[in-house]
Amino acid sequence: MPIDTRPVGQLKNIGPTVARRLMEIGVITRQDLEAVGPAAAYRHISANHPGKHLPVCYYLYSLEGALRDQHWNEIPEEVKRTLQEQVV
Repeated sequence: MPIDTRPVGQLKNIGPTVARRLMEIGVITRQDLEAVGPAAAYRHISANHPGKHLPVCYYLYSLEGALRDQHWNEIPEEVKRTLQEQVV
């Protein structure tokens, strides 16, 4: 399978703010996001922005959806629950 080096800002669900925050933690490409994983990326972003409310749907689910090339609200509920357990 070829390596996907698209910048995170080009992935589904990833807008400019999320892309910028991903880049702040060293996640530049889809490959980087896959290596780190959505839950760890969410935790790192949260740690970088203490006191900010980071909506799970805009961050955690969007990161998972970016890897699946799927809108965040189409992610199965079981996967969402698993992701939430990983960030608690």
